[in-house]
This record gives sequence, C-alpha cells and structure tokens, in this order.
Amino acid sequence: MSNSEKFKVFISRSDMPESGVDILKKQCDLKVWDGPMPIPKADFLKSVQGVNGIYCCITDKIDKELLDAAGPELKVVATISVGYDHIDVKECKKRGIKIGYTPGVLTDATAELTLALLLCTSRRLPEATHEARTGGWVSWAPTWMTGPGLADATVGIVGFGRIGQAVAKRVKSFNTSQLLYFNRSERPEAKEIGASKVSFDELLSKSDFVICCAALAPETKEMFNRNAFKKMKNSAVFINTSRGGIVDQNALIEALQNGTIRAAGLDVTTPEPLPLDSPLFKLKNCVILPHIGSAAIQTRSNMSEMTANNILAGLNGTKLPAELD
Repeated sequence: MSNSEKFKVFISRSDMPESGVDILKKQCDLKVWDGPMPIPKADFLKSVQGVNGIYCCITDKIDKELLDAAGPELKVVATISVGYDHIDVKECKKRGIKIGYTPGVLTDATAELTLALLLCTSRRLPEATHEARTGGWVSWAPTWMTGPGLADATVGIVGFGRIGQAVAKRVKSFNTSQLLYFNRSERPEAKEIGASKVSFDELLSKSDFVICCAALAPETKEMFNRNAFKKMKNSAVFINTSRGGIVDQNALIEALQNGTIRAAGLDVTTPEPLPLDSPLFKLKNCVILPHIGSAAIQTRSNMSEMTANNILAGLNGTKLPAELD
C-alpha cells in the first residue's frame, strides 16, 4: 500500500463509542454500517469486501463465509468485547488474520453489575418496586419481601479470572462467611483475596450464592445443567453475567419453577435478545437484564479505544495491545 493510500476499515454499527472511531478516522478510510442494530448477513458480506480491518461486536458472526467475502487484504478483526465466541478463531489464524479483543478494561464495570444483579435478585428489588407501584404496599410487614443476605453466607464463583476475582473482592466486603471458587487451575491471587479452590460439585453443594464468571468454551457449554442445579441448595441464588451458552436454559427454567433453587439473576441468555414469550419472563424469582455488564459510559469508551488501537496495530504489522493468541 502506497503512502497516499489509507487502510480500509469496516465498522459494523453506527453507534460505536466515538472515542475509538475518532482514533481510526485519522489514519483510515472508514465504512460504517448506517444503523444501531445488528447488520443483516447479506449486507455484512457485501460491506467487508476488500477491507483491511473489521471493527465488530458480539452480535456479528465472523465466520468462514464472511472472511471469504472480505478477501485476502483483511489483516485484522477486532471486537469491542472480552468474549470472542462469535469469531471463528481457527479460520482467522489459518489465514494469518490477527484478532483483537478488550480484556481488562471492562473488569470493574462487569464486577459492579454482577454485584448489583446479585443484590437485586436476592433482595427481590423488581418485585418490591412492582408492589410499591401497583398498590401491593399496604403496610410494613415483618416477613414481606424478605430475601437472603450476603452476611455470613458462602459465595461460590465459577471462573476465577479477572472478573471472577474482582467480584470476589467486592463480595468479601459484605462480611461473607466463605469464598469458594472453581477454576481449571489454581489462581495465586486467591490466597490474598481469601478464596478457596474447590471442585465444581463441592462449590454447588456448599454455596448460598453461585456466581458464573467463566468464559464460554466447549468444556463450559451448558455446564449448569439439570444435574448441576440439583446439586445446589434449594435456597441458593444463581447469577450469570458471563455467557448464556454456559447454562442449559430449559434446566434453569425447570429449577426455578420447581423450587430446586431459590432465584436467578441473568445478564446473559440464549438467545439474545430473549423472546418476550420466554418462560423466564413469567417467573417472579428470575431477574433478567439485557446484557449490560460492561455498560458503564467510560468503560465502553475505553473498550472502543482499545478496539481501534488493536486495529491500527494489526494494520501496521505490530503487536496488538490485546491480541488473542
């Protein structure tokens, strides 16, 4: 490419945070999908033809068909997410296409949201708000709208990476009795935090709160299935802010309906968005959020900037700030 030419980059949404887009504008010719909704597949295939970089998000499927459509000039794919299960990693590596993602920058925001969802679910805040708005709040009553607290509780965290550890540090401040974690390997940071590594089954059977922070991978797909929920206390609260695919959703619905577990709080589902006729929306003991774990203003801006810098590094043949190896 001559010095007078600019790299061509396709951005899959028009509402990507401006801070990252502005970085790219200075050095690249940008082609932006004109819409704040996921781009239709046919338009996506057409839009990426001949580009050098793709700025995408979790709703964009980066598969063999799309990579074929982009052609041999594609050097880098960068997603504004820490998850990358929407990208065919093997196919990208085969073609020498670098992959950028955004670990680290969304840790605090996701941990905050996880705690908010846990408290919202366990203390039944949506139910209480509904009662206050619809006339159910008649007077104070000693056992009305009660739910389990974190003080003296055992909290189990599945997946003890950056986000899992950040959640543990925050949970600890609520005077919990015990912090347990399940992870593929022992994490040296756990000792300082005060968390103990246990088996998956032990974590399920001992925890009052079970929080899923694991990445979606073949070995974690639907690990929270019927058998897993049966091993949990019937008073347990389940929280998932990782990926919907880690949970067998039908098994979760059954567990909530039958009282196998007390309640669940979900920031992620399968599919997304969750259909309005899903049984989960009909359950009072299930709180559902629309995948907003990293939706803090500055966090999303930082994610966009990292995505842009990943793209620039990939285009210029240097190491990406956050490259998927």
